Amino acid sequence: MSEPAPAPRTEQRDGYTASSDPARLDVDAIHTFLTACYWSTGIPRETVARALAHSLGFGLYAPDGAQVGFVRAVTDHATFAYLCDVYVLDAHRGRGLGEWLVGFALDDPALRNLRRLILATRDAHGLYAKFGFTAPKWANAYMDIVRPDIYLAPVEPRQGAE
Repeated sequence: MSEPAPAPRTEQRDGYTASSDPARLDVDAIHTFLTACYWSTGIPRETVARALAHSLGFGLYAPDGAQVGFVRAVTDHATFAYLCDVYVLDAHRGRGLGEWLVGFALDDPALRNLRRLILATRDAHGLYAKFGFTAPKWANAYMDIVRPDIYLAPVEPRQGAE
């Protein structure tokens, strides 16, 4: 039996708000960013909405209420989480907001006591190191399937799949 969802958390800083309230997430704003970034170029809006429905989302909101940042965590709520889709819009960078938002997400009750958290980054290693992330201890043990252009071309069915 699943436990009821905890009440959303919010924090304020310099007029900005970090929130775990899924009702506040702006799917259109998140999609606009993700569809143009290097890790999810061309991602359909419906895919973003489905991902949000099955993940924990943490939004960053400007003083005017517009969503200007985001962190998503894919988790089993018991032992593991994958941190992904982390961003702060260019106009709001340079204020420590990304670090604040990542810290806010990692302090969430659903994430703070997990055994393993992972993420992938091309250029923000310094940011994540502040929270204890390191290169994988057993780098040769990790494997992945990467389909960087999956949203740009139709997906072919696997052979034998019907």
